[in-house]
Amino acid sequence: MKLRPTASIVEHFASIPDPRMDRRKRHKLSDIFFITLCAVICGADDWASIEQFGRAKEKWFTRVLDLKHGIPSHDTFGRVFALIDTQKFSECFSRWVADLCDLSEGEIIAIDGKCLRRSLDSASDKAAIYMVSAWATKNQLVLGQQRVDDKSNEITAIPKLLMQLNITGAVVTLDAMGCQTAIAQQIVDKDADYLLSLKGNQGTLHQDVKLFFESANTCPPIGHTSYDGGHGRIETRIVRATSDIKWLKKDHPHWAKLTSIIAVTAIRECKDKTTEETRYFISSMDASNPERLGQIVRAHWGIENNLHWVLDYAFREDDQRMRSGNGDANMAVVRHIALNLVKTEKTVKLGVKNKRLNAGWDEDYLLKIVTGRPGATKPKT
Repeated sequence: MKLRPTASIVEHFASIPDPRMDRRKRHKLSDIFFITLCAVICGADDWASIEQFGRAKEKWFTRVLDLKHGIPSHDTFGRVFALIDTQKFSECFSRWVADLCDLSEGEIIAIDGKCLRRSLDSASDKAAIYMVSAWATKNQLVLGQQRVDDKSNEITAIPKLLMQLNITGAVVTLDAMGCQTAIAQQIVDKDADYLLSLKGNQGTLHQDVKLFFESANTCPPIGHTSYDGGHGRIETRIVRATSDIKWLKKDHPHWAKLTSIIAVTAIRECKDKTTEETRYFISSMDASNPERLGQIVRAHWGIENNLHWVLDYAFREDDQRMRSGNGDANMAVVRHIALNLVKTEKTVKLGVKNKRLNAGWDEDYLLKIVTGRPGATKPKT
């Protein structure tokens, strides 16, 4: 990943419309955003703790932001974030990430959804929200996110997310929910490749591919085998792939740039128990490098360990109860901003959780995380 000089993070998010009436604006929206971001980086996880963090650091914030009316109340933080347009917020986020770094050629972008479990509010008949995120597996950055509309699903959110992203030259991976002809076409139209997991949601496509790999007459030879082990477990992964699929394209003509089909068999041995599972995929990439295809398949599931798990473990996302208006979705975006900033800061060799603790103790380190500039004394506002 190549980082490049960028405008301050406050400037990037300055285009978000302020939802408040003019007569009620005692605090600048940029100040509310900056204090919230710093508080979340340092471990605050609700409106009360954000206010408390602000008051504990009020002298520092006053020096950094030139605050005229002190630290906003927790009610102000909650009210403002409940009103901010989540779509505008997410679009600003994607532009900020695009300005922050150059993605590596051939980057694998995994797209997957996550439920914010505690956003469920039974008393108000409000369902838990889902956020679909794009994760750059090599660069280890969140590239963007899209809230799933109420009474909808990830299929409608994925195209909106792809519209926000520059995916040229990348490989986009999706689970079976995202295995849709329109989504494949959108990825190809944006000059990227796709690798999509198959299940039974596309007519006979999954069954046709499965029968091909199971047939002794047509099954391609093993392309690549890899081994992994640890904690008393041994896993063998066998990748088979072929681009000889004219027969398949004839029966399924609506898939843009359909070039290959892949079967990945995982054999797990643990003590006296052995399990075997085969998953099937379609791709716009050719089958000439089955090792690379296997790496892409495996990289997709990194979004669970490197993004979703970190959000739950280090940011306690599943415990968040900010349910008013757009507050839950907007704070999910703030956590993504905080995670990207913490991961981008490389001078301290610590994990995400301990970097956040260090930022809470060391104001110079906090400002370094937020601005990306060693020795910075004040962000541009």
